[in-house]
Amino acid sequence: MSESSLVIQTSFLGDTVLTTPLLAHLAQSGPVDVLTTPASSSLLENHPAVRERLVYDKRKSARGARGFLRMAATLRARRYSSAYLAQGSVRSGALALASGIADRVGFQTSAGRAFYTTRIAAPENIHHAARLLSLGTRDPLRDISDDALRPRLYPGITERDAVDRLIESERATDDQLIAVAPGSVWATKRWPGFAELARTLANDYRVVVIGADSDRPLADEILSATDGRAIDAAGRLSLLASAELIRRSALLVTNDSLPLHLASAMNTPTVAVFGPTVPEFGFGPLATKSAIAGLAGLTCRPCDRHGPRQCPLGHWRCMREITPTTVGVLVRDLLRDVRDLSPRTS
Repeated sequence: MSESSLVIQTSFLGDTVLTTPLLAHLAQSGPVDVLTTPASSSLLENHPAVRERLVYDKRKSARGARGFLRMAATLRARRYSSAYLAQGSVRSGALALASGIADRVGFQTSAGRAFYTTRIAAPENIHHAARLLSLGTRDPLRDISDDALRPRLYPGITERDAVDRLIESERATDDQLIAVAPGSVWATKRWPGFAELARTLANDYRVVVIGADSDRPLADEILSATDGRAIDAAGRLSLLASAELIRRSALLVTNDSLPLHLASAMNTPTVAVFGPTVPEFGFGPLATKSAIAGLAGLTCRPCDRHGPRQCPLGHWRCMREITPTTVGVLVRDLLRDVRDLSPRTS
């Protein structure tokens, strides 16, 4: 009988998406369960590499010492042969130890490394999906096929039906959709040119706004700029349904944020706008076709691995000086490169 593995990933949503190549690799050798947050768990629904999703609500129902001990007891009863620490906190490492998992694999730079039995180097100059995959191979790989590295998500019938209803209600067709994702948790990673870009694109295509409820002000700016011609999907779809909508779109324009990784998982052509961060940190697009908008020549860039709340120097040139015209050219060039997408005529 094959031995089962546990992957612990309780970090950001995008990190969960980038963990899926690791899950696929481990599933070749036996059953794989994933311990993750409530929000991330929904992203992994229907995933063929995942036997079971275990929710660790570390900020609410499972917070504190009692929640930790309850979760450790749950995991101990499952008798996992190995744990892969895709999220490297002290708490995650201690949880793997307390769960009685003898083989605990993580990065040698992680905060929880004292709890690991195997420590893997985490090179800075490779994509984060490759770093995570190296936990499963137990080697900091540098030469990985694009197919093995690209993340994957699996929207089901519920998500497809939700997108069908949205598109039908807007009298749109899939082949004319251009998705834009103006939001980000980090304020300095929100490019301010989305509304103007959407205004120009709406003359030829059906622009659809991807985002959460918290992105409502940004979505409203785009709706106003397009005189209501854009399709408003912000806050109207689940994460996995948003991935399905991105899959149906001809192209996505996004900040360095979750939708970028959703597009990678659905292999949707992507124009990604990078300001305070850079793709070299390991979080660039993995779709077969992509383009990067970023302001070269700034000595202050990059300034932060995630994106600070405010520009440390107060000018925010890395985002303000990327023009809608520049991004629009990338969009149209990429569309031509992907296929002959005819502008909307009605």
